Amino acid sequence: MKKEWALSKNKVLINFSQRYCDTEEKVLNSEGFRSVLDHYLRYAEKRESRSYRFIVDLMEEKDCDRLIARITQLCKLLIVMDVKELSSGFEEYKNVYKNREPLRKFVEEVYTYWRNLERYAIIHDTKITEGFLNTSFMEAKDKFDKLMITVYRKITNNISMSEPTVYRQVPAGSNVGMIVYDAIWPIPMGYEILDGIPFIKEIILQSPYITYPKKNKRDGYFEELELNPLRRCGINADRFFCYPAKVGNLLAYIFVERDFLTHGVSLANLFELPSDLEISGRKPDLLVIFGAEDHRGEEVSGFYEDDENEMIVGYVSADEKHDYFGYMKKMVLTLNNLYNIRKGYLPIHGAMVHIELKDGSKANVVIVGDSGAGKSESIEAFRALANEYISDMTIVFDDMGTFKLENNLVKGYGTEIGAFVRLDDLEAGYAFKELDRSIFMNPDRINARLITPVATYDEISKGLPIDLLLYANNYDELKDGEHAVEIYENSTDAKDLFVAGMRMAKGTTTENGLSTSFFANPFGPHQRKEETLELIDEYFDKLYEIDVPVGVLKTQLGIEGMEKEGPRKAAIDLFQLIKKLKSSGDENENIE
Repeated sequence: MKKEWALSKNKVLINFSQRYCDTEEKVLNSEGFRSVLDHYLRYAEKRESRSYRFIVDLMEEKDCDRLIARITQLCKLLIVMDVKELSSGFEEYKNVYKNREPLRKFVEEVYTYWRNLERYAIIHDTKITEGFLNTSFMEAKDKFDKLMITVYRKITNNISMSEPTVYRQVPAGSNVGMIVYDAIWPIPMGYEILDGIPFIKEIILQSPYITYPKKNKRDGYFEELELNPLRRCGINADRFFCYPAKVGNLLAYIFVERDFLTHGVSLANLFELPSDLEISGRKPDLLVIFGAEDHRGEEVSGFYEDDENEMIVGYVSADEKHDYFGYMKKMVLTLNNLYNIRKGYLPIHGAMVHIELKDGSKANVVIVGDSGAGKSESIEAFRALANEYISDMTIVFDDMGTFKLENNLVKGYGTEIGAFVRLDDLEAGYAFKELDRSIFMNPDRINARLITPVATYDEISKGLPIDLLLYANNYDELKDGEHAVEIYENSTDAKDLFVAGMRMAKGTTTENGLSTSFFANPFGPHQRKEETLELIDEYFDKLYEIDVPVGVLKTQLGIEGMEKEGPRKAAIDLFQLIKKLKSSGDENENIE
């Protein structure tokens, strides 16, 4: 980003490397202040708001540029004197004192408009950072955030001619801070369009980080593209950022257009950022372009296997329909799964936890199911019952994992360090428990989501042997006396259940009612069914060969009125089964 300031749609980018405001005067003289006023006034004019009509009448000016200049001058004066002094000392502002109440309301509306924008503070990590103070980025961000509150308070206090008795420390500066740098990586031939796009090195999130994407559901599958999408897309390097991510044991470079930067930044709670040493000189295994303009003018999302460069490329075009984090997350996971299928590993759409009960029993449990089947909700039911049953619980993966055959065992590996959780089906108060470190998306709508860290990279990449594999059935209601867990005696019945991938849709996608998805995994196995079926035979036969129980867990999440009690009942029955399993005594195979 070369400019000192950019405002596009509802996102503001503040380039500290180009200009850093450390005084009230610099704020009011900045391009950013002028830009926010300009966007607010055009917005207010379109709405024909009362405050807009008031400020036009008070300033006796309708031309937008001249109106902005007069408002800016008024704000500079209100920084150093109150409205009474202002009205008596300046003829052009003689009416300000008697109009102080509507003037304060105008200031409040501009301030609210500013705070409703997504605000990103950026510094480019170079040897020379012109315009930036000789101090740490975090300190500079804190000072800037406090300065914005100070400007607001001085102006409003001088309008009111009194100081407030209650101070609310709201985030008035930037929501997010990013340190970016020019990474050194071998750009393959045909990918030169990506040259010059800065990589994200560090992210500072102002928690809770609340965003409002245009969409809150994902639709359809990612299908294979005939041509490399980079051959027919438009990318302005000055509008893109790259979030490098450790996806399992793979390296992904995720290039995000700034209008979709919400989703790029939200990756911080889901995937570990690699160090610049882990990136330097390394070509990625996975490469994602999110938010590029397609030359055909169509809405496009899909993947391309670049065999020549040994990469898989994901592409999501700049379309309002794609303004949902599910498209970002699931594209990355689709590429990860496709890559692993080629390596002979089995992708698992589900959750894996290492559970230690208070009686000493322990097990590595995997619950498989498509979106809304109850895997994440079951984990939260485990957590809610922890005081009564569990002494320790570690999440290996919450949505997507990988099975690998190692030393005659089937081991599970995680992909993400975080969880993308649907709030609707979780216990009341869960969101508040996670408030201090979470990202909230559309919290006021159905299918509201929360992204929160749940594990460390070391925990998800350790690799644990599977002790119990269950399919999450959310559509069958338990009869009186029936247990939520049922173990299948033969692998054929088990494979049929898992491959069918049946579930009651819960509104997490555009599907409704009872639906099916191949192996409960639309993200890789669906696109490579034949290869996946061969892997399913291999891995399930091995599980039965080494006597790992495989069966079904009836969560009842899709049964009306059982959204909370269903996963709780399933968790209790699962604990009873774990007590019956033989505890593993090999400390190397369990998390200490």
